[in-house]
Amino acid sequence: MTLTLDSLHQRLQDLGARPVHRDAIIRAWLQAQPLDRGTRRQPGAHAFPLRLRQALPTLADELAQVLQRRSEHPAADGSRRWLLALRDEQLIESVLLLRDGLCISSQVGCAVGCRFCMTGRSGLLRQLSSLEMVAQVVLARQEKTIRKVVFMGMGEPAHNLDEVIASIELLGEFGDIAHKNLVLSTVGDERVFARLPQMRVKPALALSLHTTRADLRAELLPRAPRIAPADLVAAAETYARQVAYPIQLQWTLLAGVNDGDDEIAALAHLLHGKYAILNLIPYNSLDSDGPTHADFRRPSSERIAAMVARLQGHGILTKVRQSAGQDVAGGCGQLRARAGQRLPLRAAPEACHAG
Repeated sequence: MTLTLDSLHQRLQDLGARPVHRDAIIRAWLQAQPLDRGTRRQPGAHAFPLRLRQALPTLADELAQVLQRRSEHPAADGSRRWLLALRDEQLIESVLLLRDGLCISSQVGCAVGCRFCMTGRSGLLRQLSSLEMVAQVVLARQEKTIRKVVFMGMGEPAHNLDEVIASIELLGEFGDIAHKNLVLSTVGDERVFARLPQMRVKPALALSLHTTRADLRAELLPRAPRIAPADLVAAAETYARQVAYPIQLQWTLLAGVNDGDDEIAALAHLLHGKYAILNLIPYNSLDSDGPTHADFRRPSSERIAAMVARLQGHGILTKVRQSAGQDVAGGCGQLRARAGQRLPLRAAPEACHAG
């Protein structure tokens, strides 16, 4: 039977764990420490009832089997992309970022079908449980310090919101990660804007915008909610001001599609006075003979620099985010697709862009 957060809680209760014992064990696991580390008041093995203490090695083995690393792909930029296998042999990806960050997946596949993203080509295969999400953090913490977790990997968090919220609250309450360093990325969904203000742990919010035009957005993100870009920004900014973390607006740069002077002018108008950071993410082109979205390419470096200068001239805080792992098929879903197709690695069309 698949281990879930509810079944883990019940298992611990059946073994005689009181809430203080349960919380200590979950905290130890999330911080990649031995499960018998003890409680804050009573460290060491004798902190737990004997029956619970005897069961901890078996429980540790079961938690270690939630997911396994299948392969690692270091990139020249210092990031590392992992291909991970779940217990049912489905594959997901995580990216170890610079500056103690980790990008994790929330689904196997994705239903949004963004035209510039490899993950969407497979559709949604299944949801990840909250334990499968935080297990990605535990695995990374066995190798390095993790102080920031971004939900920007495979999947649309709004489509798995209950489990995503549970994982965020686990990491914020027991995983020793500052709330502003937990970042939920979404294409925009009314459920996200309704639920986040009610959470015990309130994460930062990243909104995948990509254009100011509703018609173009519907073309690029064919199964995203039909909410006008201006309304998305307004709803996201309302939440951002509540939690005092600026909204992060993600904009994948597609030459001749969303890098024109008309978009720059519309962006300057839309974001004027907003509590926001605009992240321009140059599209990662694939080799021409690969399985590519051939109608997309990245703008020239000169065009990108001109966009940044114009937007900053309008007072819009603008950054260029080079996607992590561009030289190791770093795009979301790219390693997974090639593992299934036994294809060679190439540059990816879209990659985790958090830093």
